[in-house]
Amino acid sequence: MTTSTLPRRTALFESHQRLGGRIVDFHGWELPVQYESIIKEHDAVRDRCGLFDVSHMGQIFATGPGALEFLQKVNANDIARINPGRSAYSHLPNERGGVVDDVIVSCLAKGRYLVVVNAATSDKDFAWFLKQAKGFDVALDNKSDDYGMISVQGPKAAPLIELMAPAAARLPRMGALELELYGTPCVVTRTGYTGEDGVEFIVPNHIVVRLWEDLIAQGQSFGVAPCGLGARDVLRLEAGYLLYGQDIDESHTTYEAGCGWLVKLDKGEFIGRSALAAQKKDGVKRRLAGVKLLERGVPRHGAPVLLDGRQAGVLCSATYSPSLQAGIGVGYLDRPDPVPGTKCAVSLRGREVPAEVVEVPFYRSPHLKKGA
Repeated sequence: MTTSTLPRRTALFESHQRLGGRIVDFHGWELPVQYESIIKEHDAVRDRCGLFDVSHMGQIFATGPGALEFLQKVNANDIARINPGRSAYSHLPNERGGVVDDVIVSCLAKGRYLVVVNAATSDKDFAWFLKQAKGFDVALDNKSDDYGMISVQGPKAAPLIELMAPAAARLPRMGALELELYGTPCVVTRTGYTGEDGVEFIVPNHIVVRLWEDLIAQGQSFGVAPCGLGARDVLRLEAGYLLYGQDIDESHTTYEAGCGWLVKLDKGEFIGRSALAAQKKDGVKRRLAGVKLLERGVPRHGAPVLLDGRQAGVLCSATYSPSLQAGIGVGYLDRPDPVPGTKCAVSLRGREVPAEVVEVPFYRSPHLKKGA
């Protein structure tokens, strides 16, 4: 991995410029925040199909006889439950139960795994893996500089995927597949970060531009639209997905983040197990909760949340939701189990806007089957 402090560019940078993308610095990467408008791109994904360049995400391969044992040690989730061709969302806990990163682990074959990590933490994660891998018969290969990644999301994603890669179209939700595109070995996963159906094409950089252009050309009849970071952030927050470094980090645990369902204490020892087991037994003192404004206003990161006239927390992520036509956000409130329907307020530039605690996700797509 490169250690340059200069802004980095994906192989699709010039493609974004040609399409009129407005480029911003995102954790050291020059990426498009939007093309036409955030709301139009949001609506394209909810109603039709959107393309995202997520090549800044990292790809770490773990292979060998000890790969599974190693991944069990560093993940809170039970990686042994992932059969070849399947993926799972997981957290990498530290000894205190805080979250080193949230990842998608895919089992490509017995003894061969792909871990997709966040852009801002890819170097840190790889160093963490190397440190924890001592004594395991596992080979770790950080291929983040070699791969591009395109996410295809929306209710019209399936027919476009069928045109481009028929085998990928047959993937189940949280499925993973190795296949060839343009004669080149690639990986396709069906995970998503928008609350809609779709896949991620993880391909070597030398074919990613060709794939992007073909997806746009083939997707015209499905109303495909290139989408930027702005729409992606709104979509993921509506769907209740966390943003590492903002909603979760090493000082907040998986239980506090409301993701206790992925902590598998019964799988055996793993990093942070003792701390997480104690927290499950004793309960948490703070928990991430959803908040929805009851009057007009656009909440932002850092906005105070008031309960019973006092500050009970601040919003980690917040925005205007086009799907709900209301301001929404998530933040850690200083109570163990914030009850949906509890009235509160959000302070916006000195104005206390009435709000209420709500269940997360804020939005469930009518295009996805329940539980997908």
